[in-house]
Amino acid sequence: MNAILHEMWHTWSNGGEVMLAMALLSLVMFGTAIHLLMSLKYRGISGASDGMLRTWVARPEQAPSRIQELIRYTQDEVGSLLDIEGRFREVEATKVTKVDRHLAFLNVLVISAPLLGLLGTVLGMLLTFKAIGVGGSSTSDVIARGISEALVATQTGMMLAIPGLIMATIAKRRRHEYVAFLSRLEGITLRHFRPQFRGITRFFTPDDFKRSTSDFCNAHGQTVLS
Repeated sequence: MNAILHEMWHTWSNGGEVMLAMALLSLVMFGTAIHLLMSLKYRGISGASDGMLRTWVARPEQAPSRIQELIRYTQDEVGSLLDIEGRFREVEATKVTKVDRHLAFLNVLVISAPLLGLLGTVLGMLLTFKAIGVGGSSTSDVIARGISEALVATQTGMMLAIPGLIMATIAKRRRHEYVAFLSRLEGITLRHFRPQFRGITRFFTPDDFKRSTSDFCNAHGQTVLS
């Protein structure tokens, strides 16, 4: 174990000054990727059948805990089909837009990793050329250090970019699955509530009208005339 740590430190120290920037970049990049993947973790939800979604819409208490709040929000106190559509647009504007911002930031970090490696390569080659121009007894050592910095920085940049790109691709796929799930849930919710609405406004039965009138009169201290 100590030998492995010593080898890692030796490789790290040979990477030059750009390695500190890469360390900070890796922390931010992997932290952002893990947070994004965890926020899009919906086990078995994106692959739920239409029958299961219809059951969840009809009885939200049977839905998974992370979906119950979403279903109740799109159903509570809606007065028309347009209200339901508006609720789903609000969910997309808050949830999906936030995911898109994190995805864009993660893509920038992934692209920055090989660019920082390229910067380390340039700095290492500049050190090498400077040693060749100056000459002296320590020229070979400086040249070796410059080449080492160039190679290690490039290698580290690639090693950071490849897993970051994989995680960004997985997050993007989960984002598309979540958007498709919202579209399916919206369609099933609209079909479920359509019999209760006439056109785009809610259809009230006589019992519903009496109940709403009674609630209004009770709230204002009036008597209901039958």
